[in-house]
This record gives sequence, C-alpha cells and structure tokens, in this order.
Amino acid sequence: MHTTPLPNPPAGPAAPPVISVTGLRKSYDGRVVVDDLDLRVDAGEVVGLIGANGAGKTTTVECLQGLRRADAGAVRVLGLDPARDAERLRPLIGSQLQDSGLPDRLRVEEAVRLFAGPDAGDAEGLLERFGLAHRRRLHFGTMSGGERQRLFLVLALLNRPRLVILDELTQGLDPAARREVWRSVQQLRADGTTVLLVTHELEEAEALCDRVVLMQAGRVLDSGTPEQLVARHGGPVAVRFGLPAGRPARDLAVLRALPGVLDVERSGDRVAVHGRRSAIAHVGAWLVARGEIPEDLSVTSPDLEGALLALLDTPTPSKDAA
Repeated sequence: MHTTPLPNPPAGPAAPPVISVTGLRKSYDGRVVVDDLDLRVDAGEVVGLIGANGAGKTTTVECLQGLRRADAGAVRVLGLDPARDAERLRPLIGSQLQDSGLPDRLRVEEAVRLFAGPDAGDAEGLLERFGLAHRRRLHFGTMSGGERQRLFLVLALLNRPRLVILDELTQGLDPAARREVWRSVQQLRADGTTVLLVTHELEEAEALCDRVVLMQAGRVLDSGTPEQLVARHGGPVAVRFGLPAGRPARDLAVLRALPGVLDVERSGDRVAVHGRRSAIAHVGAWLVARGEIPEDLSVTSPDLEGALLALLDTPTPSKDAA
C-alpha cells in the first residue's frame, strides 16, 4: 500500500544567543583596546576567547559583565544590556576573573556561605563534585593553586548561573593542577553549561573549546572550531619513514601521485611525504599493499598553536586601507 509521507514539522524559531556583541569598541586615554568586535555565543557552547596579552580579551569580558561601559557597539548578554541591566544580569552569570582572590583566613565553607544567594544550588554537591568536600575547613591561604581554582569554579556555579565566564583560569598553575581544572571545565560542557573561556593558552583552548575566537589588537582575526582553524592555517601533515636506498625512483613518483599528497622529499634512506590529512591514509594503504610497515614511521600533524602562530605572523592590512 502506498502511503504519502507526512511533511516535516516547521522548524521553530532559533534560540537567541547567550552573548551577542556587534561593533564593540573601547578605548583608554585615546588608545583603542577593543576595535569593532563582533562575538556570538550560543547556549551550551564552550567558546574560547584567545590571543596574546593585550589583545583585548579581558576588556571585552568586563564589558560583557557591565564592569566597563563600551564606547560604541551593541552588547547583549542573556538578552540584557550589561550597562543598563547589571543588577538583573549579575545573578545569571558565574565568573572567575583573572585577579580573583579571597582573604587568606577565609575557610572554604565560609566562602560558600558568603557567595550563596537566595537561589543557590546544592553547595554540598558542588564541593563533592570538585573534590573539595573533605577540604571545607581549609583556609584559602593554605590551598594549592589547583584547589583555589576549583573553589572559584564552585563559587562561579553556586547560584546556578546560565553563563559562566572564566578568565585565565589556569594561569600560574603547574601541569598537574592545570589538567585537574580542565577536567572541571569538561564536566561543565557535559552538563550543557554555556562557558566563555578567556585564555592565551592555545593548548587549553584546543582541549576545552567547541569554538575559538582569535583576537589581536582588539579585533577578531578568525574564528571557528579548533579543527577548522587548524585546517585553514596549520599547514600540511608530514608522514616520514625509511625506504631502502636502492629503491627505484618510481616509488617516489607513485607517492607523489597519491591523493592528498603535495610533496615528497628523500634524504638518504628517509622519505618525507607532505600533504593534506587524507594523505596519511593513502600513504599507509600504499605501504600495506606493498607488505611494508616501516618501524620508524611517524606522522606529524599541525595543531592549534602552530596554526594560530602562523596566522599571527601573517601581515594583515590596515582596517582603514583602501
């Protein structure tokens, strides 16, 4: 029996962004710090705002929270204007700013009581989740760097915010403490919390962010997923392995003809194949088909750090240039 498929239901209206910034501009004493910035963060995203010190990241975040008033542009956070609606917006945002600190004698449990608002969530559950339940009597001044940052995350989440802003979250932490804090942010992503992560650590952005926005001199240079930015700016992959010195030159010609291969170099008995990511599979298949799996085979792929350093080294035309 023939049946007519039912039409798809009409798509509902797109959810409004959590953060919407258009043409943001901010200057100090005539020096432009944020220059015509556009930014959008949707619900449930972890977005990294990245760039070197002085790129304008912290000033942007301060404008988002109503701590600084923009000179120009439209800023909306959760549908509110931070400059006019700071009191309404404050309970909706959890933040850990770059210069966060607490009195040395303040205990963990006292900090939680101090920051808890009337709609605070499960403080005990947050302490347990971030590994601080057994440290509730600890003074802030005696906490390790990783413990302090986890406490700031507890305080940022305590009042069940709809947006969490983290500014240089792992600055100054040792590698073990940094990984510990990363796990906490990954848990926020798993819970569907919207996060704006401000950092100049590209490894951190690559590990944690769904999308990154690269700033330089107050402007956006590029944005996208880490994979997209690596694909655009990261350069080719390299597959290196050894071949017997007596192998005929036609082997190199075959390698050059493989899909995705851009170049093949030979030095002695070592071959380096450069190309797009797809070349890795084709070179591997060629080796398998020949019954050869070189023990010295290695693959080098571009990462976000290399891609964005290459982008930052590329001269950009002046905004006012014709």
